Amino acid sequence: MTPGERTPSPPTVYALHGLGGSGAWFGAVREHLADDIRLITIDLPGFGDAVDVSGISLPEMADHVLAAIARDGSPRWVLLGHSMGGKVAALVARRALSGEAPVFGLTGLVLLAPSPTLPEPMSESKRAEMLGWAADGPISAGDARGFLDANTARPLRTDLADRVIADVRHTATAAWRAWLETGSRADLTREVGSLNLPAIVLGGEDDDDLSADAQPRLASPTFPRARFRRLPDTGHLIAQERPTEVAAAIADLIAEVSASAPLVPDEWSRLIASPRIEPRVRAALAARAIADDPSYAPRALTPRQLNTLRLLADVVVPQPTGGRIDLAARLDRQLAAGDGDGWRPADLPPDAIAARLALDALEEEAAASARATVEALVSGTSTPGGSALSATQLQAWFEDVRVDLVRHWLAHPASLARTGYDVFASRGGPQPLGFTVLGAGARAAWEPAEFGSEETDREGAA
Repeated sequence: MTPGERTPSPPTVYALHGLGGSGAWFGAVREHLADDIRLITIDLPGFGDAVDVSGISLPEMADHVLAAIARDGSPRWVLLGHSMGGKVAALVARRALSGEAPVFGLTGLVLLAPSPTLPEPMSESKRAEMLGWAADGPISAGDARGFLDANTARPLRTDLADRVIADVRHTATAAWRAWLETGSRADLTREVGSLNLPAIVLGGEDDDDLSADAQPRLASPTFPRARFRRLPDTGHLIAQERPTEVAAAIADLIAEVSASAPLVPDEWSRLIASPRIEPRVRAALAARAIADDPSYAPRALTPRQLNTLRLLADVVVPQPTGGRIDLAARLDRQLAAGDGDGWRPADLPPDAIAARLALDALEEEAAASARATVEALVSGTSTPGGSALSATQLQAWFEDVRVDLVRHWLAHPASLARTGYDVFASRGGPQPLGFTVLGAGARAAWEPAEFGSEETDREGAA
């Protein structure tokens, strides 16, 4: 049995609520989710079941969330963040992709009227009013009702409305104040940077400061791949007001990721999240595992050149229909960044120029028969009419390109699993862990099961 034949765990959605909320705010969304999607809610410190948990700053909330994700150990997961939870989600995503946190498998985000990584736009009069609600202790029923009415476009179902009011009143006043006084004002743009992940952002047309109109401007710098969905007759409490649309956005994101990236087997995901992996290696694998953008716009090549390269790549590295790596797009990014391997044939121009010349010359031939074109390139007999490169130059160019295509494929963690290459799991650094079980058909306890029977290593660990 190969890793790809194992039954994968279902994708998990980790949900982070907004100010005054709890995981219960996603209860209506759960009603509309497919059975094969796990929804795990995480109450943030100072709210819901975590009302007595310390650590109410944004960094501490991110630590709290990452610890919960690490404990749960899902091999592939999506972050769902509402309002304040959206800002926390951005910080969690950055830390997950940095490799410093012992987690792996983040595939994308669904954000509901997220607070931006910039200071949140909010009038000082509104801020002062909300701070005043918690000035003398727990928030009153009247003020909690005012919060509900101000953040919804139409009345909620009674049980959902009662829950909002109860959770707002249950919130620790210190956490309520911390968000309004510091968290919402925090500028995380430098720390979070740009997150090149699939993302869907939902905004209510009747929201105030974080409306559907405002979200493209507020969220695009952090989430350049975000797709925005407007929700008419909707305020700020999107999870309660539009649970069907939220569930649909989650399903759409998971479907997009499944179609645009190969599946990393569960055991391999958990291995990458483990202490055996050095953070910088985990970060590199996390970046490579991100699904390619289906609407990728080339940076070094033209769209026609990119299409020709895709035809050739399909011959060099055949892939199944679903979950393909866009090797041509990855090579295009490499060319644009000038991140080659530092080597090229002496009689070829720089990599990007050589690629453009060669792909222009091969366009018609590759479209007619990519396999025949590859065979002619490999044999050194390719002489397309009008080419600025000779047959020998084309042969040298293609030798270089196919190495890059295979390298991009092999570097993906799903490919490492398919080829059974776990040498990266030696931690490195000043105290490398190394390998002590090396026999054929034998494996250490930490290795994926397909390597064979588990044996006791030299340190006595099973």
